[in-house]
Amino acid sequence: MLNKKNPLKGEVTIPGDKSISHRAVMFGALAEGTTEVTNFLQGADCLSTIDCFRKLGIEIDNTKERILIHGKGLHGLKAPSCVLDAGNSGTTTRLISGILAAQDFETTLTGDASIQKRPMRRIMEPLSMMGADITSVNGNDCAPLHIKGAPLHGIHYHSKVASAQVKSAILLAGLYADGETRVTEPTISRNHSEIMLRYFGADIHTEDKTAIIQPNPLLHGQKITVPGDISSAAYFIAAGLLVPGSEILIKNVGINPTRDGILKVALSMGGNITLLNENYDGEPTADLLVKSSELHGITIEGNIIPTLIDELPIINIMAAAAKGTTVIKDAAELKVKESNRIDVMVENLTAMGADITGTDDGMIIEGGKPLHGAFIKTYMDHRIAMSFTVASLLADGETTLEDKELANISFPTFYHDLEMLQK
Repeated sequence: MLNKKNPLKGEVTIPGDKSISHRAVMFGALAEGTTEVTNFLQGADCLSTIDCFRKLGIEIDNTKERILIHGKGLHGLKAPSCVLDAGNSGTTTRLISGILAAQDFETTLTGDASIQKRPMRRIMEPLSMMGADITSVNGNDCAPLHIKGAPLHGIHYHSKVASAQVKSAILLAGLYADGETRVTEPTISRNHSEIMLRYFGADIHTEDKTAIIQPNPLLHGQKITVPGDISSAAYFIAAGLLVPGSEILIKNVGINPTRDGILKVALSMGGNITLLNENYDGEPTADLLVKSSELHGITIEGNIIPTLIDELPIINIMAAAAKGTTVIKDAAELKVKESNRIDVMVENLTAMGADITGTDDGMIIEGGKPLHGAFIKTYMDHRIAMSFTVASLLADGETTLEDKELANISFPTFYHDLEMLQK
């Protein structure tokens, strides 16, 4: 059990990056030969990706030590004998749609109740422009999706949102197109697809905010070591900064500049974080030494938002504990994540005694108000569950979490690791 009186001390190794784990399976399936993946995230979302590709005819060996994906090349997928179920994974749903759009068979793709509410028009529109036959079964621009494979042609798509999922779906479809495919974003989203596709042998490069891919590459199986997920590290960063007397060394965390907004924000708020053992070969990584700190409010807006969109719930907790006002703007994407995270954060932090006001594209938090225990509604959102676990360490009285096991989606050892740091 967690003890609010105990500081957090020691080392923690974060599970593999969720975004990179998904892509390793997908790209490995489309490559010739075997791809070996170590430090793969054994969370529910990534297991959904494995399940989908197995149903598409790809042999995948999953052991504790490594994942082996026996790829069959760009044109090696087979028609599934049943509906593909992406579970709770938006990454699986959107990225695999780009691949399925070019196959010579039909597929129906669904997910859980949360996925069936998340917007898919953002991928359906560009894929349709490329020639894809993709429809929403219920006519509401959400999953289930029916995808009838078709010949695709290259386009230059100007995305309305900075979304790595949208960009990646188009780039993956571009592997099968009849010419060059370009995706231009309003601001640059995470670039794991571009880095890994290039590693597998794709002809892909970027020019400013535009990713450009050439069709029909010969992809080759690779060895991949997945770095620790900075989105998962964020909860330990916050806990280390907020719980008095804490000092945590977080090992081997991915610090890709399209993902490291949480570090920039924490440092700007006055956090004591030191990067050690930095490595910039491929996906950049570092160990993070985090010490408890007095935080102060800041304004978070603009180009940094896509680099920390998944970390904004835990940043809300940091802001509630900080001195002064924190303003978050340009974050309307929070409304269409696993839950409407603006509404959910306002509801739950208010229940704990925080001063938080929701806006159309973010929130305003007057920090420094004492927090007290409350019943926290997680709305089937793993990041809400983990964020309010950290908040409970700062609150007087008991905090009860609805569906705390949601952490298994992205961080199966979350509660165990947190408890170990208090012993």
